[in-house]
Amino acid sequence: MDMRIDVFKGRKIRRLLHNDEWGFSVVDVCGVLTDSADAGASWRKLKQRLKKEGSEVVTNCHGLKLEASDGKRYLTDCANTETMFRIIQTIPSPKAEPFKRWLAKVGY
Repeated sequence: MDMRIDVFKGRKIRRLLHNDEWGFSVVDVCGVLTDSADAGASWRKLKQRLKKEGSEVVTNCHGLKLEASDGKRYLTDCANTETMFRIIQTIPSPKAEPFKRWLAKVGY
């Protein structure tokens, strides 16, 4: 498996090549867009809201083992480029547009 860490404006975004497409860490992306101290909590809250709305975006996220800061690999919600664009659209952030352009470059 090919795992990479990319940087968007000084923030790390983990990604993993899975089934011939990149899976991006949703928690990392939420952290960049929300500037939250607890990106995991932001993703859980957003995931809950999306499920309540009946969005299938959450079901398109897959648990992939990504390396954490402690060097161990943990299951992490990941989304391919298309699903990640849909998630980004649900997060009100002034960083959304520049992030979409960045994602389009690294996602393909």
